[in-house]
Parts: sequence; C-alpha cells; structure tokens
Amino acid sequence: MSTVIGFVAEVGDIGRFTDPKQIQKLAGLEIVKKSSGKKKGQPRISKRGRRKLRRTMYESARALMNWNPAFQDVFLYYRNRKKNPLGGMQAKIAVACKAIRIFYVVLQTGCDFDEEKFRKDIIRPEAA
Repeated sequence: MSTVIGFVAEVGDIGRFTDPKQIQKLAGLEIVKKSSGKKKGQPRISKRGRRKLRRTMYESARALMNWNPAFQDVFLYYRNRKKNPLGGMQAKIAVACKAIRIFYVVLQTGCDFDEEKFRKDIIRPEAA
C-alpha cells in the first residue's frame, strides 16, 4: 500500500503522461550508454529523475519479487535467459520498469491486475 501511495505522491496526476516510459524517465530509470571517443561504456540508468520515486520503485520491485510469484518469474527470466542475461541489479531495475508499466495501465484504465495475462507476456527460457 505504501508503494502505491509513494508512486502516486511522486508522479501526481497520471493523466498528464501519454506513455509509461515518461514515468520511467521521471524516475531516472531510463537506460543510457556512457561512452565518449574511443571508450565504450556500459549501459546504466541515468539517475536524472526523482530520487524518491526511483527508490520507491526499486523497493517495490524487491517486494514484488519476494511476494508475487509472477514477478519472481520475470526476474528469473531476465537473469537466466540464454540471449543477453542480465545481472542481479539490472534484472531488478527491469522488474521495477515493468512495475511502472503495470501501475500506469491500472491507474489509467482502472482495470485490475491480471496475473495470467502478465504471465503470458513472459517468454519462458525452455520455450525459447
């Protein structure tokens, strides 16, 4: 409950956003590549957004992974996929971004979270 309150407090009116990526950018969770000249940097999050929102989303991702098996499946998929597996922190950030997209849809449309539909979006490692 405190996650939703923190999310709404930081984001404000959800109607002013047309895409969940705008909220992701507001939180500073968009991926940027830090490179210059001859050096090629690693992709990282920008951290140019609201720190409290970023912290709220990270903590909510941790809680969702602990208490919701569907989110735990998403985390494990990102960690163990054969093509481009993510590190632990990268996978947690990916889960936080997925949570932003779910919060956005639920708040925009007023529909309930459907775990079965959410699970269908996950590409299973054994199926790939």
